[in-house]
Amino acid sequence: MKTDLFDYFLPADRIAQEARPRGSSRLLVLDRRTGAVSHRTFAEFPSLLAPGDVLVRNDVAVRNARLWGRDEQGRLVEIFLLSPLDPARRRWTALAKPGRRAKRDRTVWLPGGATARIGEVHPDGRREAEFDRPIDDGYLRNHGAVPLPPYIRREPGVPDRPEDRAGYQTVFAREPLAVAAPTAGLHFTPESFEAIRARGAAVADLTLAVGAGTFKPVVAVDVEEHAMDAEEVSIPPETLRAIAAARSSGGRVVAVGTTVARSLEAAALHPSGPAPGQFATNLFIAPGFEFRAIDALLTNFHLPRSTLLMLVSAFAGRERVLAAYEEAIREGYLFYSFGDAMFIS
Repeated sequence: MKTDLFDYFLPADRIAQEARPRGSSRLLVLDRRTGAVSHRTFAEFPSLLAPGDVLVRNDVAVRNARLWGRDEQGRLVEIFLLSPLDPARRRWTALAKPGRRAKRDRTVWLPGGATARIGEVHPDGRREAEFDRPIDDGYLRNHGAVPLPPYIRREPGVPDRPEDRAGYQTVFAREPLAVAAPTAGLHFTPESFEAIRARGAAVADLTLAVGAGTFKPVVAVDVEEHAMDAEEVSIPPETLRAIAAARSSGGRVVAVGTTVARSLEAAALHPSGPAPGQFATNLFIAPGFEFRAIDALLTNFHLPRSTLLMLVSAFAGRERVLAAYEEAIREGYLFYSFGDAMFIS
């Protein structure tokens, strides 16, 4: 299948630039069997669930993975932390922008008096950076910046706005392991979950540490040639019990976001069946994939040619998804991380 089959045109003014009050987004509802579309608000989402359903969400928190520093000439350099390479968190895999200011053996001076020495530079642009102190959660809370996607325009090197730090984190986030938010979860308020439980539906959690690879652009001509980076997933026993209870009662498994969909589908592919615990997955879901684990999907609107759009298209059909996107554009929906939501059932 050709990658350009997942292209579409989005006017620039439809890319949401600001986090809005939680629960205030619009919600496009797509019936994947008929292609029928209806328009609602996210506040109505709990009413779309039924007794016996289980809503599964990704409780990962986003770490402040972006560090703004200066090179030897005092020029601005962005160090984007991906994952620690040692338990002390003094060595990290990172990206740098612009890369020419963070070549091998260069030093970057960072906030709080820290320095980073650039080590090996890999062909894909990833670097190994060694710091003069642990770059732990405390350091990142004080000196790191929220890793907003590049289509959300902010001035480089400027400290975070409080509304960005709050808006790019779900209300149920726990351990800061991700470099990007599971954005379908950004719409929920604590009251959303109260309403969902009042409907007789359950809420369960898993953790997928969202990495930069989730959003790696598909540059191959053929979809099948794209390779996903592996990401760590943890599914607790109580979540599997909640899913089993939903199945036994005839309820649905409703995934909050593509990260949850990938996690549950990867677990379902295990030879011995889903089991609690931690594992890594590089599962790439594209049209032709047979879904085994989820029955409905809450998601945002995704970038053209992205693996996220391909997953949604695998679930609901490429033609129906792109037709729904066209209608959303006509109706003035906002797209991407801070944008509106879509519920596919």
